[in-house]
Amino acid sequence: MDNSRRGSAPVNDGTGGREKNFVSAVVYVHNAEDRVAEFLKAVGGVLEDNFEKSEIVCVNDFSDDGSVQKIKDTGREFRSTCVSILNMSSFHGVELAMTAGVDLAIGDFVFEFDSTLLDFSPDEIMRVYRKSLEGFDIVSACPNKARRASSSLFYLVFNRFSHLDYKMTTERFRILSRRVINRVQAMNKAMPYRKPVYAACGLKTASLSYRIVRKIRERDDSFTRSYRKSLAVDSLIIFTDLGYRVSMLLTGAMLVFSIAVGVYSFAFYALRNPVPGWTSTILFLSVSMFFIFMILTIVIKYLQILVNLVFKKARYNFESIEKLTK
Repeated sequence: MDNSRRGSAPVNDGTGGREKNFVSAVVYVHNAEDRVAEFLKAVGGVLEDNFEKSEIVCVNDFSDDGSVQKIKDTGREFRSTCVSILNMSSFHGVELAMTAGVDLAIGDFVFEFDSTLLDFSPDEIMRVYRKSLEGFDIVSACPNKARRASSSLFYLVFNRFSHLDYKMTTERFRILSRRVINRVQAMNKAMPYRKPVYAACGLKTASLSYRIVRKIRERDDSFTRSYRKSLAVDSLIIFTDLGYRVSMLLTGAMLVFSIAVGVYSFAFYALRNPVPGWTSTILFLSVSMFFIFMILTIVIKYLQILVNLVFKKARYNFESIEKLTK
C-alpha cells in the first residue's frame, strides 16, 4: 500500500471545511535522497487535505547527495502548501538545524520531524494535532518499541538521573503550539537537546504511542554517528546529575581506600621497622588524594549548577533560503 498520499480525513472545524489554523512542518534532511520524496508527499498530503494554510520547511543540513533536488521536484506537486528549503552552511546536527527551522516557521502550530523515516501511518499526524486541540501545548508521537538498543539505554540512564517529571523516550515527531516556541525563545537558553527543554518549560505535554507500520533501516554516515555520540554525552552532563553521582561514588571509594591505607600504615609501623618517613608519606598521599577527589566533586557540582542556570546562546549559520512558489 502506498503511504505517500494516504492522509486522514479532514478535521471538521464546525463549518464543514478544513482547519483554519496555520500549521508548519519542519523536516530535518541530511542525505535522505532515497526517502525524502515519499516522506514529503505523505506529510504534504495530510496538510493539504486538512488545513487551509500550511507550509513545509525542509532544513537541508549540508546534504551532499540529491536530497535538495528531490525536495524541489516534490514541492512543485503541492497545490496550496508552501515549501521552503533552509540550506545550512555546514553540518550542524539535528538540534541546531531544527532550531533554525522552527525559527523560520510561522505557523500557529509547528510539527517537528527530526528525520524522514516514515514508519508511521500518515493518520498519526492528525491524531497528534487533535490531541493538541485538547489543551496540550506539546504532543509527541512515540513508536511502540525503540528502534535502537543504544537509544533505550540512553533514555534509561537519562530518566534515572534527571529530575524531569516527564519521562522521555524515543519520539518520531511532535507538534508544538506557538506558545511553547515563544516561551522557550524567551528563556534565552541554547537548546543542545530540545526535548528536556520542552519538558521543563512548564506547559502541558502528552505523548501518543503508535504502531510501527513498516521497518525501515536507518543508515547513518560518519557525521551523524559522531554527532549522536557527542549529543548523548553532552545531554547527560547538562540535564542530569550523573557526573555528580559518579564523582560522589569515586570520592566515597577513595575515602574507603584512604582509611584502608591508614590502617595498613599504622599496622606496618607497629609491627615492622619501616624506613623513616615512610608511614607519614603514605598517610599524606592517601589523605591528599581523598581531598583532591572531594574538591573535584565540589567543582563538578558548582559547574552543574552554573550550566543549569546559564546556557550559552546557540548560534547557527545558514547559507540560503529557497521558497518554491507556484
